[in-house]
Amino acid sequence: MNTFKFVPEGWNNEVTKLDTKNINEYIKTKETLQGIVKECDEKYNLHINIGNGITGIIPRDEVECINIEESGLPKTNLCTGKVHKFVQFKIKRLDENNTAILSRKEVQNEALNWIKTDLEVGEKVTGIVKNIKPYGAFIEIGGGVVGLAHIEDLSIARIKTPFERLKIGQKVNVMVKSINKEQGKVILSYKEMLGSWEENAEKFIPGTKVKGIVRETEKNKNGIFIELTPNLVGMAEYKDGLEYGQNVDVYIKKIDSQKRKVKLLIV
Repeated sequence: MNTFKFVPEGWNNEVTKLDTKNINEYIKTKETLQGIVKECDEKYNLHINIGNGITGIIPRDEVECINIEESGLPKTNLCTGKVHKFVQFKIKRLDENNTAILSRKEVQNEALNWIKTDLEVGEKVTGIVKNIKPYGAFIEIGGGVVGLAHIEDLSIARIKTPFERLKIGQKVNVMVKSINKEQGKVILSYKEMLGSWEENAEKFIPGTKVKGIVRETEKNKNGIFIELTPNLVGMAEYKDGLEYGQNVDVYIKKIDSQKRKVKLLIV
């Protein structure tokens, strides 16, 4: 199994199968493993089926180290919200009932240490979209640690909502835009992964008709911005009656690589 540093929870949809022969080895090596939470009990401990009749429990105080209450325990909704979802963990020990005591907090602490010491601005990482707000998308990049990609970093073409680019649960490649090393907070960018202007422009040929999406109309009616791809926008002459997000057919009049401009005609 790949290390959590490059694989967010649930990235590969694999559950680590344990048995009495290898469980002690995992306790010694402290390798990051993965399973699915089957239940959250009345004390907010998470129960995980890790195979071959072995039950694993993540005690509440081992579930989270970031979003915690004044008591030092993770919020109850964070525990209940993980039922039927993948979590990563390390095995701490076996108790007297042969139950594996697990820790997700240790994985998260290791992930935070990775961010504070090794992760660099400009580095490309894998992620899973965990939540979407009007201002951006929250993307987990490993060990339960989540970074934020602001809406303006989701595409070159201006969009009104992140849902126009991403959906919850989507696997994405993102670039690290900035890092707060002290707090372990990461700002991400998605638009760099969608190709450069030149790479996208090469997909289109002047004199051809293609489909585009209306993105913005200038107030002085000089023209209308048409998205050809998320990272390539052209300008067409103004035309009444068009709305944001509308699909249109356009004719490519000219592609100016030096000025990075595409001239279009709505047909």
